[in-house]
Amino acid sequence: MDLRGHLDLLLLATLRRVEPVHAYALIASLRQQSGGAFDLPEGTVYPALHRLERDGLVHSEWSAEQPRRRRVYRLTAAGAAAVVVKQREWTVFERGVRAILGPQGAEGLA
Repeated sequence: MDLRGHLDLLLLATLRRVEPVHAYALIASLRQQSGGAFDLPEGTVYPALHRLERDGLVHSEWSAEQPRRRRVYRLTAAGAAAVVVKQREWTVFERGVRAILGPQGAEGLA
């Protein structure tokens, strides 16, 4: 499934729910919460997390609480605000797509 344009929202919303979390647990949470629809490779998630951190939406630090050190991620205040904005944008987008597809359009695509 192509997630271009939606990956940031999925990562930020998942972080809001399960932070602090290391990347592998974040990937597992996305997979579990989506019923397997979003089974993302690490090669997709790590670059996105680094970009979100560079943009100030996510903060990471090393955690030694596990048997081995892991980088854990948390939302920043800007990241929490971005989730709200991106959710609004998604809602508008979803309404528009549903309006175009019509009442039975979504079922017809399955």
